[in-house]
Amino acid sequence: MATRQTAATRAKDSDRNDTCTVLDSALADGQLSMEEHRQRVATATTAATLGDLQNLVADLQNDNAPVQLPDLKAPSPVSVASSANRAGLGLRVAVAVVLVVLGIGIGWGLYGNTSSPLSFATDPGAKPDGVAPVVLTAPRQLQSLGGMTGLIEQMKQRFGDTMGYQLLVYPDFGSLDRADAGDNRRKISYNYRGGWGDSDGTDPISDGDRLVDFSTMDLKALVGVLRGAPETLGIKRADVKNTYMIIGPSKDPSAGDVSVTMYVSSDFGSGYLETNGDGVVKRVIYPS
Repeated sequence: MATRQTAATRAKDSDRNDTCTVLDSALADGQLSMEEHRQRVATATTAATLGDLQNLVADLQNDNAPVQLPDLKAPSPVSVASSANRAGLGLRVAVAVVLVVLGIGIGWGLYGNTSSPLSFATDPGAKPDGVAPVVLTAPRQLQSLGGMTGLIEQMKQRFGDTMGYQLLVYPDFGSLDRADAGDNRRKISYNYRGGWGDSDGTDPISDGDRLVDFSTMDLKALVGVLRGAPETLGIKRADVKNTYMIIGPSKDPSAGDVSVTMYVSSDFGSGYLETNGDGVVKRVIYPS
């Protein structure tokens, strides 16, 4: 049973030849220029469907042409609607699949504890364990009241007491010499960087070494003297390169058990102050 041809019907060579004949007629009666005729003929010889050929002559008056091209049947409304419905259904299905996958991915990202959103093997490391986070607030700026207080407090927590032979305090670094419990002829050094670390080595005890209790110092008074040390020594604050304290046993026990030396250095000279543990100044050595 023959069916009416549509624009999607595949073209035959005879259809292409008929189209070229119509184009020749249009050239002859002045509807097309030579260049337009050439371009359309070249396109006609490679056209795939009747619709492609129809587009080449649609703007021409071809009633008097030697041949007439077939009238093409318009696509059935039912067929178009069916195709549109199928396309719409496919689009809706695709969107639904994307939303489901996206939902799985988001849900896994927020609440998942497996290596993949499609993996259902529970990661034991991701199970709730009830352990609260511990935030460490160790002092890092040591040449302040809070920094010095924290430094001494951590000494007590780390070693069980606040005894030592010598304590050095830089702006963000500390060093401590303590007694070696295993050998009373030696002392052990420890460094502080956010906490007192492991032993940094041992040295023999010298004649001037004597254990003192660093918790007996008046930290507020010492910090005040340290902050005023540049002006006391006649050093411009903008020129200060470094400050540090050496804390150890006093040579004169009658003046207190602890002696503190505060050093201030610059490119234009260095000097230092000596105080007791309560901040009372014993002497000032100006830059030379």
